[in-house]
Amino acid sequence: MFSGKYKIDSKLPTEAEMTKEFNVSRDTVRRAVGQLENENVIYRIQGAGMFVEDWHKKRITNNREIIGVITTHIADYIFPKIISGIDHIVSNYGYSLVISNTHNNHKKEHESLINMLELHVSGLIIEPTQSALPNPNLELYQEIISDEIPAIFINAKYPGVKFPSLTTDDEQGEKILIQHLFDLGHERILGIFQVDDIQGVHRMNGFVKACQDHLDISYKSNIIMYKSDDDLKKLFEQVKGFLDLKHNRPSAIACYNDELAIKLINFLKKSGYSVPNDLAVAGFDNYEMAPYISPSLTTVTHEQENMGKKAGQMICDLINKKPVSSVMFEPELIVRDSTRKIKNHPF
Repeated sequence: MFSGKYKIDSKLPTEAEMTKEFNVSRDTVRRAVGQLENENVIYRIQGAGMFVEDWHKKRITNNREIIGVITTHIADYIFPKIISGIDHIVSNYGYSLVISNTHNNHKKEHESLINMLELHVSGLIIEPTQSALPNPNLELYQEIISDEIPAIFINAKYPGVKFPSLTTDDEQGEKILIQHLFDLGHERILGIFQVDDIQGVHRMNGFVKACQDHLDISYKSNIIMYKSDDDLKKLFEQVKGFLDLKHNRPSAIACYNDELAIKLINFLKKSGYSVPNDLAVAGFDNYEMAPYISPSLTTVTHEQENMGKKAGQMICDLINKKPVSSVMFEPELIVRDSTRKIKNHPF
């Protein structure tokens, strides 16, 4: 109603004066004022009137015991272990966690960042949303920097935002995995990568680099790219298109992560294929269920709980004005039953 018209801590007109100034009903003014109070845009002093809130100043002094964690997903997969690791450390420093889930959506990331700023958190641990795409929320990140709120990235980072980060060498991890498949005799490898997250782009680059080491046969391999909000049913239809080829059908499939690999194995079984007899399948992240599915899943490690613990220590160090450095974890290949040496591939 009067956004930008009044300065911080300036006194606002009375409700009666605003009714006249903006030519609206008293009820409209009351609703607007109530909403602005709820959003901490204005505040009242009994007997003195209403004033514009300085929410930057409040942020520095309030709720110093809270650390905010913003992740792309929270309910399953690797994130509970990461969060458990964070909590294990920060609780020893007297901090509590407030967790927000963006569902890998920039609009929800915007809402999460605003909510954390309004909570006046002591520090932020953030997993970037759709980190391979241009980010519309960079203004909020500049706000975090200008207000000197300690913050770090996990799993990925945004170009131009110089927060310390904890990441995995995804490119090297995928290269090691694809080399393993070549060593088993596979010449036709299908890679499936989520390319709106930078982790997926790095893993796809690792796939390409492994193929460059085998130029005599790598032309037989292919890549499928998808986004985080794509329909898996359509993605698996693309996979089936490659499997229906009369020539150059893949003998191995490398998936963006273990979650996708497990769902793909289920799809392949329902489609009449045996893993690894007809097709080898591999993932990435060493999800805790990977050893227990049938067949157990060949994959590449992700630090998960250890990453969480290091993130917790790093954010506490930043809050306490201690120097920190970014960390990149070196992944390892975990060979299980979903891949094996090829035997006279019939295609």
